[in-house]
Amino acid sequence: MGDIIFLTGPVRSGKSRRAVDIAESYGDRVAFVATYARDPADAEMAERVRRHQDERPATWRTLEAPDDIGAALAALDPAPSCVLIDSLVTWLAFRTGFGGREGMSDDAILAAWSRELDGFRAAPWPTVIIGDEVGWSLVPMDADLRRFRDLAGFLGQRTAAAASEAWLMVAGCGVRLK
Repeated sequence: MGDIIFLTGPVRSGKSRRAVDIAESYGDRVAFVATYARDPADAEMAERVRRHQDERPATWRTLEAPDDIGAALAALDPAPSCVLIDSLVTWLAFRTGFGGREGMSDDAILAAWSRELDGFRAAPWPTVIIGDEVGWSLVPMDADLRRFRDLAGFLGQRTAAAASEAWLMVAGCGVRLK
C-alpha cells in the first residue's frame, strides 16, 4: 500500500523544498506531477515554474497537468520510486473553471479527488502531496472565491485523513500534525 505524505501551509512556507527532500530520500526515479496547466501568456508564472524546475533533480520525470493523475502514473515505465504532486490547490483551480476551463460541480470535484486518493493509497510507491492553506484570512466577498476556499479546505481535510503523515509548514519549519 502506498503511503501518502501531506505537506500544507501558507505561501512561501517551505512546502516545496521539504517535499523535494522527502521525495529524494526514495531514490532517483521520482515522478513529479505538476498540476498547473501552463499559460504561455503568464510570464510571471512561467518564471515560478522555471525556479521550481531548477530545484528538482534532472533525473525526475515530470507529468504536466494530467486529468487523471493515477492513470498517468500507471502508464510510467519504469514505475516511480516516489510521486510528488504539486499542488492540490492548482489541481482544484483547474477543475473550478479558473484558467478558462469549464468548471466542475463541487460534488464532482470531491469525488474525483477521492478517486485519486484511493489510487495513491493502492500504489506501490509513496506519494507526497503539497497543499496550501488558503482560508487563514478574511472571508472573501466574491462567491467564487468563497467556493474555492471552502473546496480547498475540504480537499485538504480529506487528504490529511488519508495520509500516513501530515505536516504544517511555517517559516521553513515543519510541525507534524499526524
